[in-house]
Amino acid sequence: MPSSSPSAPEPWADLLAVAAGLRQGTTRLARRVRTVRSTGALSTNKISVLSHLRRHGPSTPGEVAYSDRQQPQSLTRVFAELEREGLVARVAAAEDRRQSIITITDAGVRALEEDVAERDAWLAGALAPLSETEREVLRLAAKLMDRIADS
Repeated sequence: MPSSSPSAPEPWADLLAVAAGLRQGTTRLARRVRTVRSTGALSTNKISVLSHLRRHGPSTPGEVAYSDRQQPQSLTRVFAELEREGLVARVAAAEDRRQSIITITDAGVRALEEDVAERDAWLAGALAPLSETEREVLRLAAKLMDRIADS
């Protein structure tokens, strides 16, 4: 893309710089939030499965895997562990008895909420020293990141 003046950055170069900064910041923050979790916390895969079921309702293993860009076989052990822990229930699909439908249980909802609350508490503490203006900027950024993620 041509620039309007020799000293002005190209719009695409500016977008790439913003994208790189956003990627780096979100990646570092996500890693940090993962490190503050307690020893017995749910694994990332378990959180992902429970979150999918909470948001989308009962789903097939394929639907859950697809939403995470994984193969259903790679989540087989995770599904089995969640079922054994009573966090999900599995039933045969009415239209095809060979297919299973996985549903989050009340215990699964509680486990997910506890895990999220632990991470949110740490993050709230990290936000406390920021000014109200900085927190408002982050509130807006969170909404924009959700919008970008949904696109």
